[in-house]
Amino acid sequence: MGLPSIDITFKTAAQVTIAMGDKGYVGLIVRDTKQAGAHYLTRASKIPAELTADNKAYIERAFAGYVNPPKGVYVYVTDEEDVNLAEALAYFATQEVDYLCGPPDIEEAEAQAVESWLKERREAHSHIKAVLPKLVADYDPVIDFDADGMTDGTKTYTAAQYCSRMAGIFAGTPWTMSATYAPLPELTDVARLDKETADAAIDAGKLILIHDGRQVKVGRAVNSLTTTTAEHGPIFQKIKALEVVDRVDADFRATIEDTFIGKYANTYDNRMLLVTAGRNYLYQLEEAGILLAGGSTLDIDVEAVRDYLGDKADDMDDDELRHADTGSQVFLTGAFTIVDAIEDVTIKIAV
Repeated sequence: MGLPSIDITFKTAAQVTIAMGDKGYVGLIVRDTKQAGAHYLTRASKIPAELTADNKAYIERAFAGYVNPPKGVYVYVTDEEDVNLAEALAYFATQEVDYLCGPPDIEEAEAQAVESWLKERREAHSHIKAVLPKLVADYDPVIDFDADGMTDGTKTYTAAQYCSRMAGIFAGTPWTMSATYAPLPELTDVARLDKETADAAIDAGKLILIHDGRQVKVGRAVNSLTTTTAEHGPIFQKIKALEVVDRVDADFRATIEDTFIGKYANTYDNRMLLVTAGRNYLYQLEEAGILLAGGSTLDIDVEAVRDYLGDKADDMDDDELRHADTGSQVFLTGAFTIVDAIEDVTIKIAV
């Protein structure tokens, strides 16, 4: 009767899993003389009534979402004395939101300050992204929203005033979809672009809105990245792709930090426990249609172990390297392929 508790401990340890985290959180900064500080809102009815009508409308637009509404909206109310939004950004450095927007009257210098802050946060392994108006960034975590003439038939909006709406759309887009051609039914028109102009804008890393003759909708859901490399290819220009990469990184980091670091001896068996958990997580994403079926791998990085051991590895084969003592270091290598959404269709019809 005494030993089964030990067995249960072993069984619990062997069932380590990596859970897929949440998405769908928006961060907004507004300037107001009332309700200063941080607010977490789960629905539009919770917006503080004391805010100006423009600020309330800005927050409400985020809640419109897309397929789903955002799970929550973090709002920081600041004032004119907040130079380059430093106070508000200091708050968001302590939060993990998916998409951040500045105030609806954001100035160019403030948008540039948000971009610089964003780069620092992501260097620290944050997964936040920003929707900013008409900011050429060539940086995939920045979405350069560039649209004019948006009207609901009564009022015309600037790109800055509609950044919150775009953030809500991205937060409300399921993993298996992109926001390309997401409709904005509240708008009756937008500045019309011919195909050549629209294509050029998208190629320049601009998120645009188009009117197809029936409705206003998102063009292609791209971020501001225009310079690609062999290691950081064109797939990273898609908002959907960066979301998946960010989520995989966040989920692996959370599991390793919470479950493995300091809690397991660095033995081959325990390294393979992490490998198995990682593989199962990737297979889960494959089954969900987020990653390409059969395209995911994860294993001990034999070459990295060889480099770490140096001369000691000269006479060791791969199996010995997999079992080798690497101190506190764990070296893994893997790959996966993101499944893109249907965006380009060619049909040949014989008549």
